[in-house]
Amino acid sequence: MQKWLDQVPLAMVLRRQTVEHPFSTIKAWMGATHFLTKTLKRVSTEMSLHVLAYN
Repeated sequence: MQKWLDQVPLAMVLRRQTVEHPFSTIKAWMGATHFLTKTLKRVSTEMSLHVLAYN
């Protein structure tokens, strides 16, 4: 993999842009600062709802 990345250095740049788009959209919907709930279980539920709405 490292040899391939050395031959095609822009591959990771493209991959980062492609993967980052959904997360940046969700962060914009959330206000990009914090979750509205506390505790891991509730935050997980909140994030799951955001992802479900995005899909």
